[in-house]
Amino acid sequence: MPADMSPLSLSNDARRTGSPGLPATPMETINTMVHYYRGELSRMAGWRDRIDRTSNWAITVVAALLSVSLSTPTSHHGVLLFAMLLVTLLLIIEARRYRFFDVYRARVRQLERFYFAEILNPRGQLDQDWAAPIAKSLRKPEFLISYRDAACRRLRRNYCWLYLILLLAWALKISSSTLQRPATAGRDMTLALEHVVANAALGPVPGLVVIGLVVLFYAAIAYFSLKVDMSDTELAHGSVHV
Repeated sequence: MPADMSPLSLSNDARRTGSPGLPATPMETINTMVHYYRGELSRMAGWRDRIDRTSNWAITVVAALLSVSLSTPTSHHGVLLFAMLLVTLLLIIEARRYRFFDVYRARVRQLERFYFAEILNPRGQLDQDWAAPIAKSLRKPEFLISYRDAACRRLRRNYCWLYLILLLAWALKISSSTLQRPATAGRDMTLALEHVVANAALGPVPGLVVIGLVVLFYAAIAYFSLKVDMSDTELAHGSVHV
């Protein structure tokens, strides 16, 4: 490029050739940033809405199957186990959506922290490399977190409570008939436990095996809920997050 060629002349040449030109003035740059910010904010809000829909589906599934299982004493406890599977499926779907949401949220927060915040309250020289992560993401979009980390974050924030409600309801369901027996001083605790194990049976699968699988499943839920690293999330920059 010749040394005497200015950005304005480049912009004029681009207009004549019909190709989109780069902003040639500070006003054009500001207008471009504003429209870009609005576009990224819209995409972030769209994926946030999809995440909320999945959470609402999970809550609806739990409420519906709880009412089916606990409405009558004759309903099978397998309904609650099926609810656990459905909630797990919704968690997997929500983790995928969260990975997309996290990409657009990172871009929006980068703009807010390093550009708009400095405009509203300048604290020094604006870092010239603040937009480099955004440009890199635009040229080659990549997920910022793994599928497992996304699932762990959603599990810790929302789904652990749904799993806990289902666990309590399931424990009540398999032990309700034993609890309803008249209390006697000579009740044999061993017989009561055997009755609970018998109630936990699921078709040809023995009750003890079902209880063991549920315990392992919830041990994994507790492990991944506590293991997730929250240091690199929005909570590292403040107490407000989306």
